[in-house]
Amino acid sequence: MRLHRLAVAAFGPFAGTQEVDFDALSGAGIFLLQGATGAGKTSVLDAVCYALYGGVPGVRQGGTLRSHHAEPHTPTEVALDFTLAGRRLEVTRRPAQPRPKRNGTGVTTERATSLLREHDPAAGEWRGLSRSHQEIGEEIGRLLGMTREQFCQVVLLPQGDFARFLRADAEARAKLLGRLFDTGRFAAVEDHLAELRRRSQEAVRDGDERLLHLAHRIRQAGGPATAGDPEGWSPDDAKPGEADLADGVLGYAAVARATARELADAAELRLRTAESAHAAAASHLQDVRELARLQRLHADARQRQQALAERRQERAALGEKLRRARDAAAVAPALELRDRTAAAARQAAAAEEAARAALPGTVAGGGPDQLDAHEARTRQELGALDAARAAAARSAAIARELAALDEESRADEDVLREAAGWLDDWDTLRGGLQRRVDEAQGAATRAEQLAAEHEGARRRLDAAERRDELAGRTDEARRAHLDAGERAGRAHETWLELKERRLDGMAAELAARLADGEPCPVCGSAAHPAPATVDGAHVGEREENEALAAYRAAERVREEAALRLDSLRQARDAAAEAAGEESREALAAAVARVAGELSRARELAAGALAVREQLDQAHEEHARRVRGRQQAESRAASRASRADALTAERAARDAEVRAARGGAAGVEERAEQLTSLAGRLAVAARAAREAAAAAERSKDADARVADAAYRARFATPEEAAAALLDPAALREVEARLEAWQAEEAAVAEALAEPRAAAAAARPPAAVGAAEEAFAAAAARLRSAATAGDNARERCDALAGLSAEAADRVRRLAPLRREHHRVARLAALAAGTSAENERKMRLESYVLAARLEQVAAAATARLARMSSGRFTLVHSDERAHGRGRHGLGLHVVDAWTGTERDTATLSGGESFFASLALALGLSDVVAEEAGGVRLDTLFIDEGFGSLDEQTLDEVLDVLDALRERDRTVGIVSHVPELRRRIPTQLEVVKGRSGSYVRHRTAADR
Repeated sequence: MRLHRLAVAAFGPFAGTQEVDFDALSGAGIFLLQGATGAGKTSVLDAVCYALYGGVPGVRQGGTLRSHHAEPHTPTEVALDFTLAGRRLEVTRRPAQPRPKRNGTGVTTERATSLLREHDPAAGEWRGLSRSHQEIGEEIGRLLGMTREQFCQVVLLPQGDFARFLRADAEARAKLLGRLFDTGRFAAVEDHLAELRRRSQEAVRDGDERLLHLAHRIRQAGGPATAGDPEGWSPDDAKPGEADLADGVLGYAAVARATARELADAAELRLRTAESAHAAAASHLQDVRELARLQRLHADARQRQQALAERRQERAALGEKLRRARDAAAVAPALELRDRTAAAARQAAAAEEAARAALPGTVAGGGPDQLDAHEARTRQELGALDAARAAAARSAAIARELAALDEESRADEDVLREAAGWLDDWDTLRGGLQRRVDEAQGAATRAEQLAAEHEGARRRLDAAERRDELAGRTDEARRAHLDAGERAGRAHETWLELKERRLDGMAAELAARLADGEPCPVCGSAAHPAPATVDGAHVGEREENEALAAYRAAERVREEAALRLDSLRQARDAAAEAAGEESREALAAAVARVAGELSRARELAAGALAVREQLDQAHEEHARRVRGRQQAESRAASRASRADALTAERAARDAEVRAARGGAAGVEERAEQLTSLAGRLAVAARAAREAAAAAERSKDADARVADAAYRARFATPEEAAAALLDPAALREVEARLEAWQAEEAAVAEALAEPRAAAAAARPPAAVGAAEEAFAAAAARLRSAATAGDNARERCDALAGLSAEAADRVRRLAPLRREHHRVARLAALAAGTSAENERKMRLESYVLAARLEQVAAAATARLARMSSGRFTLVHSDERAHGRGRHGLGLHVVDAWTGTERDTATLSGGESFFASLALALGLSDVVAEEAGGVRLDTLFIDEGFGSLDEQTLDEVLDVLDALRERDRTVGIVSHVPELRRRIPTQLEVVKGRSGSYVRHRTAADR
């Protein structure tokens, strides 16, 4: 990497724009960056670091980048022009910073921006690559192959840090080397192995605990089978992690299974014995119970026979009752007829008495014919009331018409009153509607203006959406362009390599075309004594052309990707310009706000037609109410004359009705009185006739029942009625007699049964003793069965647990082997294993190798600086206490022939030793980063401690870097260096900020 130009503005101590021409400074190979303390020498290096990585070195990372001397309108900006990996690049960065608002007062924060460009030599112009912070960082990091921390240590050599590194202990060296060489992955390997060891150890311990738990379950399941030899293996004495745990558990399980099987065989024998005894007891109990049943049957039959003999008279009385009830059944129809006719006669007499009680006393005692005659006279008087009824109906109709006229009068009064109130408010209503019409017309005009504003906001929002969408597509196109560039670069390198290989073998290719006697196309000789031969690695024209075609195809893809990227960037920039600086969310909010106002204006304007219609309807309503008032006044005048005529007619009709109603309140009341009397007279006549007929039928029924009772051998009808039974009682008596007869037959049959008679002759059966014997046998059988089941279950459980233990032992064996392997590796990586003779951790081992490389690279320069006296060597001795192995650094003094610690060096010796160490570390880190060539280096301070001769030797070493086309910038304010180094970049401090000034030998 070579720096060409650095431009800073409002950065650090620089108020304005300052430029550093590294090409001019690089001409001498060594230049001095000098200035007063606090002028800003280090800020130049910070600017280089910020341009490349977007941040300054770690010790100054927290400070602000913007100059306190800068004008508010001057933006903070850093631009660096450099060549990296054969490409001329320029990166420009602006940090986030406050700036005055473009409109109004106050300040706003401007977002950080970045721009990466590449110079196209063919076109002679700069071509933009990316504006993305992330893309630019990834591209520069990929080309440099170093992090910011590595770059600051390799390119910006902080001399004081390496002086401390020279004297530091192993732990401090490990931290710095770990950051530079990124050996954290090796520490991660150590941690990973330690974690694997912990996990495998936990897995093995967990397996042992589970296995031991199985042993406890075996003891619990085995019961008496595991209560064996107290001197044998026991799970209580075992612990997880013991070497013989698996064998002990398996042996313990085998002994338990054998013992359980022996106990199960003994339990099976006891069960068969108990089953035989139980069967014999059950058979004996059955025989005794059968004897007891037969004895109970015979004794019960004797008791039932005695009970029947004692109730013989009761049975005879029940038979007599049944006979009399059957005789009385022949008299029952006559008795029922007598009861019905007597009840009907009583009911008819009561009805006659009630009907006569409802008649006036003058006619209540008359016979049926007299009552009929009085009814006829009453109905004739009722017919004479029809004329009076018609007069009463007309009077009622006149009253209703007068009421209707009164209702119409009140309705017209309401109409007149409502019309008067509405017409009084007419002017106010008309004015309000006219104002609403005017407002709606104004809203229509406002809606047209808002529609235009909404269209503009909508276009800006669409542009913002296109801008954001194109930004994503631009990122994809940029990545595609980078990928295409990498593929084209690889294809180009392949083509050049094949072309070079073909040129190397061109002699053999030409020799293959030679023919005897024909001149050589190169030398012209016809003799070809020793033509070159084609070896297996030769590249022909076809392979070269294929590689060239592949390169050109990849280059076309890259150019197409570049064109697409440029097109997308232009479209994105155009969309961004159309959208403005506002975000898509802000524009969407503006569109929504204008749309809301437009909707409200259109809604108000849309009501214009409705309001105008309301105004027209109000005019129509005004005319209608005026007409209604006039019509109501006309109807009131005609109603007055009609009411007078109806009142006179009603008075005449009322006089006619009063004459006809007599003493009643009205004609209808008189008619109701006559109608009621006629009805009561008819009812009374009919009731008198029915009562006489019912009395005659009752006498005839009494005669019939007396005759039926005599024929049924009853003295009186009442005696027959007493002997009569209802159907339910009759069925009950018959059932009792039938049950009595069935019981007599059953008793006789039971006494005649021979087995029961024979059993009765035997002694009483001892059922209790037999049941007790059977219960004892059943208990012994249950106990034996339970013991047998328990023994079998114990055998099954022990077999299952033993199989589970064997399976767990098999599965645990690979875990034990894996744990042994992982534990061995983890101890080896951690430096605690006996196999690790140096007791070095893996990360320390890698760092020691890197430190050994650094020491070798540094010695090449240290020997020259010290006139061959000092050599840096790596030491793998263990530091004091618990320090690391392998990170020691010693110096070999050729004058004394001794090897000693670097802490014994003097101040000047420490300086050039640390400088040599810094330069050596720079070379090693650069190689570690992929062999990137670093053509520009900076060395910060430390030269003041050197004498004149040593300073010459140090400068000679630095000057040797120039021989490899390197430029070294020394940051120092030592006066002797200003005299010795003519090419200088001076940083001048002032009240209004610092500025830079270039000095050469011609300026002195």
